[in-house]
This record gives sequence, C-alpha cells and structure tokens, in this order.
Amino acid sequence: MQKEKLRTIRKKKGYTQQQIADVIATDVSNYSRKESGDVKIIRDEWEKIASFLEIPMEEIYEEEDGQVIINNDHPVFNDSSSSGYFHHYNNTTIPLTIVEELQDYIKLLKEEVQRLKEENKYLKENK
Repeated sequence: MQKEKLRTIRKKKGYTQQQIADVIATDVSNYSRKESGDVKIIRDEWEKIASFLEIPMEEIYEEEDGQVIINNDHPVFNDSSSSGYFHHYNNTTIPLTIVEELQDYIKLLKEEVQRLKEENKYLKENK
C-alpha cells in the first residue's frame, strides 16, 4: 500500500526522496520502495521522518498491508534459482525487495563494524 500521506507531505514541504532516504540512512531506491509500499517502514524510520518533517508521526503514519514471517534456520540469499521479483527457499516465498533490503542492511552493519574496529585500533595506539 502506497504511503500517500507521507508522499503528499514530503512533496508539500519540498523535500526529495533522496533527502528522506538520507534521514533514515538508506539509498534512494530503497526509500522509493518504502514510500510505494513495497518495503516496510519500521517505527524508528517513521519517527525519524516525522522529526525531519517537523510533524507528529500520526500525520504521516499508515499501517502496513501484511507481514512476512520466515521460519528458517539456514536461509540462503544468493540462490541462483530466484526469479526477478521473488526469492524462494525452504518452501517460503519472499519478495526480492525484502531480500535486497536485508542485504543492504547487512552491508551497512559490516561497514560500521569495520569503522568501529579502526576507531578502536586508533584509540588504543594513541593512549
């Protein structure tokens, strides 16, 4: 379900999707999927967006259509059998946008871990 309230207020205030994407630390294509309803906007993101737009969260918040429940102890995300829109494993179908979002998030976490390791090393060397 498209986030019409969010889109309308964002445009009314003159902000681009890129500016909102920066607020929630994602790329513009991922934010676009969030605004169009293909990818879920989590509560923390709703709060950051509302704060940036200087409005109460209730003015932009819209419920999500559904939820994805995955019960799989060993997911495989790089399965060559996945189609262009869905990823299949363990008798579960997951929209590819969710898999891509998780991969993007993992990449961000790995970069953050590396940055923290370097910062920690620097602090130890300069004690």
